[in-house]
Amino acid sequence: MTTKTDSRVAVITGGAQGIGRRTAELLASRGYNIAIIDLREPAQTVLAIETQGGTAIGFAGDITDEATVERFADKVFHTFGPVDVLVNNAGISCICAAEDTEAHIYRRVMEVNLVAPFLLAKAFGRGMLERHSGAIVNVASIAGLAGVSDRAAYNASKHGLVGLTRTLAAEWGGRGVRVNAVCPGWVKTEMDATDQAGGSYSDTDITQRVPMGRFATPDDVARAIAFLADNAESGFVNGHTLTVDGGWTADASWESVRLRKR
Repeated sequence: MTTKTDSRVAVITGGAQGIGRRTAELLASRGYNIAIIDLREPAQTVLAIETQGGTAIGFAGDITDEATVERFADKVFHTFGPVDVLVNNAGISCICAAEDTEAHIYRRVMEVNLVAPFLLAKAFGRGMLERHSGAIVNVASIAGLAGVSDRAAYNASKHGLVGLTRTLAAEWGGRGVRVNAVCPGWVKTEMDATDQAGGSYSDTDITQRVPMGRFATPDDVARAIAFLADNAESGFVNGHTLTVDGGWTADASWESVRLRKR
């Protein structure tokens, strides 16, 4: 059934939970029709949006598969019409010493975190380029700006995503399509819970390292995404990496200096 309207349309990957879900809810509250894709059906996110009076559709599929991405793009267009915003949020982590990281795991992280955003940008960017209007926001990481031990695959994928962001911004900016990235620090999400369960770090490791003394929330990141998505708010921002890290990447202090006055 076709339900095209004059509302703006936002596509969000990895919207079943965490940052993606909160971004979907926030953009829906600002009047966007929402299309979500995740490996599992994002039914709870769709229901939450509809309960608040918004409009959303969900799609289950593997975004590393180009045919799946194209089918999703066709469904979104036939349901809502042209897409205004693409948020490449879906990602996976890998905490493992570089020398112990198996090649197939490394490749899978690259496929999800770097190849898939390119496939989505191609699929939805075509329409944006035709209309000379659109915004793409890639969810990278502070691990795309600096090295973090035991995360060779994840770091490389996020550095690559920052590079892809800048390249598309240079190539498409003059054709009306802005491309930016957010670079969160540690965020309290389901991914953090899974990573901590492996024993590699604790809440205290993060809160003592962050000048603001806390984790980011999904809402912190979602609001940064919404800013970069909105032409009225960020219409001349293109190729930018917006850190949402509580000062992590700004602070070169050692721990005693950081904690002395808390």
